[in-house]
Amino acid sequence: MADTNVTISKGLEGIYIADTKLCKIDGTNGKLWYRGYPIEALADSSNYEEVAFLLLHGHLPTKSEYEIFVKKLVDEREVPDAIEEIVAEFSGRTHPNDILRTCVSVLSSYDTDMEDKSVEANEERAIKLIAKMPTIVAMIGRYRQGKPVIRPLAKLSHTANFLYMLTGREPDKEAAKLIDLMFILHAEHGSNASTFSTLVTGSTLADVYASVVAGISTLRGPLHGGADEAALKMMRAIGEPDNTEKYIEDALAGKQRIMGFGHRVYKAYDPRAKIVYNYLKIFMKKTTDPSVEKLLEIAIRAEKLMEEKLSKTKGIWPNIDFFSGPLYTGIDVPSDLFTPVFASARVVGWCAHLFEYWQNNRLFRPLDNYTGELDVKYVPIDRR
Repeated sequence: MADTNVTISKGLEGIYIADTKLCKIDGTNGKLWYRGYPIEALADSSNYEEVAFLLLHGHLPTKSEYEIFVKKLVDEREVPDAIEEIVAEFSGRTHPNDILRTCVSVLSSYDTDMEDKSVEANEERAIKLIAKMPTIVAMIGRYRQGKPVIRPLAKLSHTANFLYMLTGREPDKEAAKLIDLMFILHAEHGSNASTFSTLVTGSTLADVYASVVAGISTLRGPLHGGADEAALKMMRAIGEPDNTEKYIEDALAGKQRIMGFGHRVYKAYDPRAKIVYNYLKIFMKKTTDPSVEKLLEIAIRAEKLMEEKLSKTKGIWPNIDFFSGPLYTGIDVPSDLFTPVFASARVVGWCAHLFEYWQNNRLFRPLDNYTGELDVKYVPIDRR
């Protein structure tokens, strides 16, 4: 018999799992901080390398700390030959996120001393993953396009190098800023589904690689890492900007979900979406690609209509996923790479949460409330 005194918190909604100094989300007022720094300040003035250091070490780096950290990332960009063999074998046969997951798992076999569980050794593993995952994702993108792999370019920043390896062109100032911005905004976001998966795996004292693989796997569903790809698919289905209002009206009338709107935490405008929306308007004035221009205009018109219909009345506001797709498309990031790109940015947040949790580790072991029968009589197979 079920225990009638049990309260089930579906999706663990409202349940706190740990103390943290990494991230604060004020969903009611649409505010976000990394280590106490407003996301707006970091998006405007910082870069991904600096934000990654902040998340891992708890403070912004000094000039010398920054230079050492950047050099470590640059030195770790290359990947073993076996990784390219995996990418070559499976590209076109499965989703890029699945390939990335497999590659990260394989990276553990190149760790020189997996028995070293020290803080320093784990931080070095985090640096390896932060540096290598964009290389792997760019490699997947090149293979899927039938183009030769491009090796990292040491003179470029972390995110500009990713875009270079993916497209074969050194990004201009606007594209470099945009991809860096997207990595910053996706670097961390509290105890979301993929971060929780990372912690659950890590709480068993599994290694960093296994824990990150769990995080990557959790991104596979459209309700988390795949939402931006789904939102872009909707915009492409709309086709022409003048179709936007009718499409949205019909979808709402049929009670269909509009991907990229609504968030479990935010009851106000997602602060990351606000930042990206401003860049979207700037980028729209600069783009010369008619197809990208259409996507950007559809996004703007859909946002305006949704704000009138649902945002102010029901508190369903756009989140960052809604605007990510058109902007990624504008800098030549294919939609099937959106989720692996997300993982490449979020890996620092996963690792930072993991290291913080390990300081006071407790194996996750939640309870479930049994509602089935008891003492059922066993019947031998020949009498069933």
